[in-house]
Amino acid sequence: MRLKDKVAIVTGAAAGIGLACAQRLASEGAKVVLSDVSVEKGEQAAEALQETGADAIFIACDVGDKAQVEALIAGSVAAFGRLDCVVANAGIVHACDFLELEEEDFDRVLRVNLKGVFLTGQAAARQMVAQGGGGTIINMSSVNAVMAIPSITPYVVAKGGVNQLTKTMSISLADKGIRVNGIGPGSIMTDVLKAVADNKEAMSKIMMRTPLGRVGEPEEIAKVAVFLASDDSSYVTGQTIYADGGRLALNYTMPAPE
Repeated sequence: MRLKDKVAIVTGAAAGIGLACAQRLASEGAKVVLSDVSVEKGEQAAEALQETGADAIFIACDVGDKAQVEALIAGSVAAFGRLDCVVANAGIVHACDFLELEEEDFDRVLRVNLKGVFLTGQAAARQMVAQGGGGTIINMSSVNAVMAIPSITPYVVAKGGVNQLTKTMSISLADKGIRVNGIGPGSIMTDVLKAVADNKEAMSKIMMRTPLGRVGEPEEIAKVAVFLASDDSSYVTGQTIYADGGRLALNYTMPAPE
């Protein structure tokens, strides 16, 4: 087990990629704190992990609220004694035509997707420095950090910021033994994508931009998270790994598989 007795926090862990990361970290021996604003789903997810024999708890947290983030870190340390890894995964999307985008919606997305990653990473790093021994921070980015979908402007802007935040955090914390990296998923079969999975036109558009000819699964992103959390990536910091089925490498569209 690559993460035996390590303590990891995963935000946005009630479903999708966050839940898959929590499950995979636990399978590698980590003691896992699942966190989300969806309390019922989060508690159920933690209980399901406990039933497999994992050390797992749930702590509710709105990552855009500094006091709640600090309480999450403190609660995790109170439960498990230390903190070794954080996966800052919590995020939201707001779809809207650019000319119709309201200021409050722009602010709301950046509050969670960018400010939340900053607050989570800073609070986690302070704990790691205080206890000694270093640690790992993993920020969930997206292929949309370097590409652009005009209907989700705040999301695209926030993810671009996450990439730069990952770089500056990695440099700032390198001498503390804390490695900071990002993961940039492409099209992953989360609840958002499942909602259009039966729409042949929508799925065809995705496949035309994905050289591997399929969408990814949350577990495939979780495997990258385990790599970045473990000593297998001991000389990797300041990087964003794009698990995107080849999407960023493709200049033009390609025929969708039948």
